[in-house]
Amino acid sequence: MPSKRTARIGALTVAAVCSTVSAVVLTAPAHADTVRIHDIQGTTRVSPYAGRQVTDVAGVVTGVRTYGSSKGFWIQDPTPDADPATSEGVFVFTSSTPKVAAGDSVTVSGTVSEFVPGGASTGNQSVTEITKALVTVVSSGNPVPAATVINRRSVPDAYTPAGDTAASGSVNALTLEPKKYALDYYESLEGMNVQVSDTRVVTATDPYSELWVTVKPHEHASRRGGTVYGAHTSQNTGRLQIQSLGPTADFPAANVGDELAGTTEGPLDFNQFGGYTLVASRLGTLDKGGLQRETTRKQSRGELAVATYNVENLDPGDGTFAAHAAAIVNNLQSPDIVSLEEIQDNNGATDDGTVAADQTVNKLIDAIVAAGGPKYDWRSIDPVNDQDGGEPGGNIRQVFLFNPQRVSFTDRAGGDSTTAVGVTKVHGTARLTASPGRIDPGNTAWTTSRKPLAGEFVFRGRTVFVIANHFASKGGDQGLTAQYQPPVRSSETQRHLQATAENTFVNQILKAQKDADVIALGDLNDFEFSDTAKILEGHGELWSAIKSLPKSERYTYDYQGNEQVLDQILVSPSIRRDCDVDYDSVHINSEFSDQISDHDPQVLRFRP
Repeated sequence: MPSKRTARIGALTVAAVCSTVSAVVLTAPAHADTVRIHDIQGTTRVSPYAGRQVTDVAGVVTGVRTYGSSKGFWIQDPTPDADPATSEGVFVFTSSTPKVAAGDSVTVSGTVSEFVPGGASTGNQSVTEITKALVTVVSSGNPVPAATVINRRSVPDAYTPAGDTAASGSVNALTLEPKKYALDYYESLEGMNVQVSDTRVVTATDPYSELWVTVKPHEHASRRGGTVYGAHTSQNTGRLQIQSLGPTADFPAANVGDELAGTTEGPLDFNQFGGYTLVASRLGTLDKGGLQRETTRKQSRGELAVATYNVENLDPGDGTFAAHAAAIVNNLQSPDIVSLEEIQDNNGATDDGTVAADQTVNKLIDAIVAAGGPKYDWRSIDPVNDQDGGEPGGNIRQVFLFNPQRVSFTDRAGGDSTTAVGVTKVHGTARLTASPGRIDPGNTAWTTSRKPLAGEFVFRGRTVFVIANHFASKGGDQGLTAQYQPPVRSSETQRHLQATAENTFVNQILKAQKDADVIALGDLNDFEFSDTAKILEGHGELWSAIKSLPKSERYTYDYQGNEQVLDQILVSPSIRRDCDVDYDSVHINSEFSDQISDHDPQVLRFRP
């Protein structure tokens, strides 16, 4: 998966390009003499006045946004109607810095528009706005309408209605049922002044001064304070993103398990980076929970420790080598074999044809030694330039680190970027035709994606086959708050093909040697319950060892309030059955605002 930082920068660019072209214009009723905000909002997600002029819409300013490409302000009608499905708030888009303040009583004339954050191709819901606005300040210093309280009792447990099959699965035209569905409830408050109180942080503050809280503290809670995503059919309805209308310097640096104590209040917005968002005019006080980074136990002499760690676009110019090294030595306790993902070439994102990564890898190895760890050796295969996806020019790839004092690597010539590794049977045992080698690199399943790296290791006389992976990202999938329900997960198609190809290869090993020890690990960019994982597991050829953990501990990544599994270690039957498997997801990054990667490393210990 591309880093959240990279994806966000790209999405911001898309938003800037699309901001003037993504309005939805629909047929509307004839103009009425007096139109109030709840008339504009209507009882569905799309305004019945979309595309039409409205005049002298009255309201009190509840918040003003003076930054970014979506400058404007929110107004709310202080005298609501009796329909819980109609919002009493609306955003007024001004494009330039607004000349109003909270508490101003105003009238607004302009065009009602349905703005789709990120553009229509994202599948996002739209935001009802008044654009090309003529604003008249009637009076100032008025009380802001009281905030609607969002809490565990007000948010329904059911997430969303099913989309209308006659409208390609869209929920846009469905009448809102705010007492039945969480997404309908939030939509019925779009643009209104809302508040949450004493909420636990479930995704740490990111570089864009955003965090996520939950208003349902017991909903799929992890033991460290997050909210675990355990199934597509069991959404976490209490998640809510928090931004601020104030200076970014004042935004709290929160970790998972911290609390926003007291009241956090402001307009409820909708954006492309997570959907419904409380844009706070008043932030609660951060109450630190004291979360500490985890340390796994040291493997015993007879145990082989194998780890996977996505180091997030590591190149020689980064300043995180010492921190990554300390994590490997101290938090991971110097595993015998480490599969690294997202190792970039020697000049990072500079796209000049460089594909070698020896400087990147050796700089990390030297940092590990400096941190008190072993002198790792390493194996990898350079990719074809610009063919494996990731950050343009970076040529990310997987790399094996191994401690030669504990484990040996079986080198067998013939492996390169375009030659497929095969499996032979020699004296009753499986053997790779090349080690290291790449699995089926010409298969279209790996187009613009990382090819699996296979290698043979020997530990205490026993051969262990290790396959390092970085499957295709989730880029292009519709968000959980999309107008299409259930959302389309288009990126799964490629991962299913990748899982099929790799399972076929594992089957070849097991056909040659039924009791072969095989480990497939890495950033699979999909959940342990996903069809990707099921295809890779096959008919028992592999098993995802993270499933040995309690459900409340199954996560390697934290995204938009959902702690989830993306990184996995799968093992063959001989390891699962006979080797006393011990698995640990070592939480050192995903829950923290000062993370050095967005992934948590995983460690598997067993006795071959």
